[in-house]
Amino acid sequence: MKVINQLKMEFLSLPENVAFARVAVAAFASQLDFTLNDLEEIKVAVSEAVANAIVHGYENSPTGIIRVFVTLRETGVEIKVEDGGKGIADVKKALEPAYSTDPERMGLGFVFMQSFMDRLHVDSGPSRGTRVTMVKNINRGAAAASQGGH
Repeated sequence: MKVINQLKMEFLSLPENVAFARVAVAAFASQLDFTLNDLEEIKVAVSEAVANAIVHGYENSPTGIIRVFVTLRETGVEIKVEDGGKGIADVKKALEPAYSTDPERMGLGFVFMQSFMDRLHVDSGPSRGTRVTMVKNINRGAAAASQGGH
């Protein structure tokens, strides 16, 4: 699959960077034929991944580094969100709906990522950080229909 464009960004684990990341990634992904609904879903998935890195990976410490890599291809977008935080001991359990290590949170971040993206992969382990890879494919029929078939 031919790479059309790439973006790499890195920022501190500050809560205000969740909104920055979601808008930056959606704006970059808009170079492809995504529908507005697709772009909204990408925003939510990115928000959840970055928020997880801040809240769980770095335990709200503002000095952690979050890296986001976005690759645009003819077929869609691949987004990787990485942190060097504490990692996830049991990824399979973390992917279960309503599971959270924080009683104040609903544990739906990975559920949203899974439902809004076509593919989700989480690579993590204790003390080695977490990499969340998400893929959103372009639905050619929906994109054409939303543009009046042009």
